Amino acid sequence: MRIFPAIDVLSGGVVRLFQGDYGQVTRYGESIGDQLEAWKDAGAAWVHVIDLDGARAGTPDPSLWRRVAGRGVAVQFGGGIRSADDAVAALGCGIDRVIMGTSAVWSPGVLASTVERASPDRVVAAVDVREGRAGGQGWLDEGRDFGQVVEGALEAGVPTFLVTAIARDGAMSGPDLELLGAIRRQAPDAELMAAGGIATMDDLRDLAAGGIDGAVIGRALYEGGIDLTEALAEFPG
Repeated sequence: MRIFPAIDVLSGGVVRLFQGDYGQVTRYGESIGDQLEAWKDAGAAWVHVIDLDGARAGTPDPSLWRRVAGRGVAVQFGGGIRSADDAVAALGCGIDRVIMGTSAVWSPGVLASTVERASPDRVVAAVDVREGRAGGQGWLDEGRDFGQVVEGALEAGVPTFLVTAIARDGAMSGPDLELLGAIRRQAPDAELMAAGGIATMDDLRDLAAGGIDGAVIGRALYEGGIDLTEALAEFPG
């Protein structure tokens, strides 16, 4: 299982949201570059970067792509990337793979176009689930049934999914193994990453035992519940 330390960016700083709520923000630092270097120095091969301003506004910030790319660690990046043109532009700036959530929910044709132009291994469908519905547009819309969203992304040729249990995001309450199991059964051959609620090494072990391929970790790393070097030693990817 591959470990992805998270860097969520809002108003130029490193933050975490509680349950996807822009009104409940914990700020962990002011330097995105320093945080990326810290994760790299701890041994991370990948970092997971989300532009929360871009996710909310629906428009990406190319300057942020350039700030995190080309620093000796692979970057998967999401936030405001809602067209194939934007995705290709981000990849052209040195981002290694793009995360697309709103398109996964509402425009699977955009996913298909992105896969065709960029290659399947560089596109991730984000499935951010609250009460059985996958939301887009910065988690501010009504969403769609998550099974339908997964089906559409698979038909678009996307082989990689990031599944976030929104009610657990930032809550340190453990991953939603039931949700992940349902999506694993629907997409048995997909690369499946989990986010939301991961708090302990035992949570990571439960994910690995459930056949999950990757874990995105945020608050647990920032607040000491999980030591990144220890996690990478046990789960080198």
